[in-house]
Amino acid sequence: MHSNAVRKVEQSNKNHLQPPVVHKSGKLQTDTKRVQRVKSWKLFGEGLIYLFPALLLLSVFLLYPMAKTLYYSFFITNPRGDTLLFVGLEHYLSLMKSPSFQNSMIQTFKFVLYTVPTGVIVSLFLAVIANERVRGIEFFRVVFSSSLGISVAAGASIWLFMFHPSLGVLNNILQVFGLEGVAWLTSGKWALLSVSVTTIWMGLGFNFIILLGGLQSISQELYESALIDGAGYFTRLFKITLPLLSPTLFFVITVTLINAFQSFGQIHILTGGGPNEATNIIVYSIYKEAFEFSRFGTASAQAIILFVFILTVTILQFKVGEKKVHYQ
Repeated sequence: MHSNAVRKVEQSNKNHLQPPVVHKSGKLQTDTKRVQRVKSWKLFGEGLIYLFPALLLLSVFLLYPMAKTLYYSFFITNPRGDTLLFVGLEHYLSLMKSPSFQNSMIQTFKFVLYTVPTGVIVSLFLAVIANERVRGIEFFRVVFSSSLGISVAAGASIWLFMFHPSLGVLNNILQVFGLEGVAWLTSGKWALLSVSVTTIWMGLGFNFIILLGGLQSISQELYESALIDGAGYFTRLFKITLPLLSPTLFFVITVTLINAFQSFGQIHILTGGGPNEATNIIVYSIYKEAFEFSRFGTASAQAIILFVFILTVTILQFKVGEKKVHYQ
């Protein structure tokens, strides 16, 4: 019995000294995960190398100016742009109480309301017409898209002559019908509407081309099937064309809305923000604060408010509007 007890103790010691058994399958699985992790990091590094030029440009021309604008919004600066005094949120609080800033936001909303729905509807109407298979329609497609090749400065200058109180085409047409001329750019009643008409005209070319491309991507077999079933023109328009065009429409509405909030050149040339701040939308207000009054802190605060507002509106568009978009 003594020998059996000794033998059991020696066996337990041997088992205790033996290393734990490692299953080959577990080791292979660990090695596979390690290899996959190394490959994923290599691919990530290669992607960064290819993206580096774009990231560098974005950092220099987008991220750095945004960070600098946010930084300036907390300071009072001198005319050279040097920071003098940290004021925290004082610029933002003073803007909320400023009648001029409130008027600027109201005029901005009116301007967006005038330009975005009208511009999209007119562009869609022209695109539907130009999508018809009619002889010579290529000429009209060129005409409808021609405003895309005209710069903001040139387009605004053209409309500046058309709005002239005595030499302008519009007042001459009114006089032919026995009506009095209108002070298009010097009347607080008409100035914002006049600038809106110019903005709609300048955006027609881009919107028209995008919408026409969307219309031409719709399969003709759907229209042929609808014709066989006896569907009329407006039935095909509202049941086939508009639902299948909704992704393109969503894109055009989003871009047009953002561009409307950022309009500047035509206002600077046509009205200079007047008369009596009737066309002083927020982008022009930022320009005046920064480059006419040298108040870079206040201008930066307005720019941050505009950025946050556009971002919020865009997110809401994607949350609400995209639900109604019909993807094929």
